[in-house]
Amino acid sequence: MPKKIFTGDVISDKMDKTVIVSVKRLTQHPLYKKTIKKISKFKAHDEGNKYKVGDKVRIIESSPISKEKRWVVLEKAESKS
Repeated sequence: MPKKIFTGDVISDKMDKTVIVSVKRLTQHPLYKKTIKKISKFKAHDEGNKYKVGDKVRIIESSPISKEKRWVVLEKAESKS
């Protein structure tokens, strides 16, 4: 089974070797069929402390690193500007 990969924005880099990544996605309400914006926050491992707030990054699933950390920052995503 392939590992999940998400793209999101770094919203916090205050912890050592950890960043919090906000992943936004659009889903449809099951009854009313309205499109809803959902936001999930993941703690991701950043070994070199090189990603800062505002960076767009890709994260990948991993085995548990700590109590809440199960993701690793793969790379900085290309911004489409």
